[in-house]
Amino acid sequence: QVQLQESGPDLVKPSQTLSLTCTISGGSITTSYYYWSWIRQPPGKGLEWIGYIGYSGITNYNPTFKSRTSISRDASKNQISLQLRSVTPEDTAVYYCAREASGDPYDYWGQGTQVTVAS
Repeated sequence: QVQLQESGPDLVKPSQTLSLTCTISGGSITTSYYYWSWIRQPPGKGLEWIGYIGYSGITNYNPTFKSRTSISRDASKNQISLQLRSVTPEDTAVYYCAREASGDPYDYWGQGTQVTVAS
C-alpha cells in the first residue's frame, strides 16, 4: 500500500517561498513509470495541477506556475518537494501530492495540507 504524506508550514507570508515536502512509503519514487504531482485546491475552487517529477527525475510544470515553481526529489529519503516562490494570498489552498502511472488517473493521494498566505 502506497502512502503519501505532505508536510510543511501552514502559514506563509506574502512574497515569501512556500516549501512543502511529500514523504512516500510503500513504493519508490524512482520506480518506472510513475509520476509524482503537486496539486492544490484553493477555497471554493477546483483542483489545480502544479507540476510533477517523474521516476527519471524529469519535471513538468503547469505554465501558470512555471516561472515561480520548482519540484525536486530526494531519492534517498523517498521524498518530493515543492517550492512556490513569491506567494500571494491567492496561493492559499490545500496542497496535495499524488501519484499517477503514465497515462492513468491518479491512484494515490496524500491527505493534503492547508497552507494560508497572510501577513
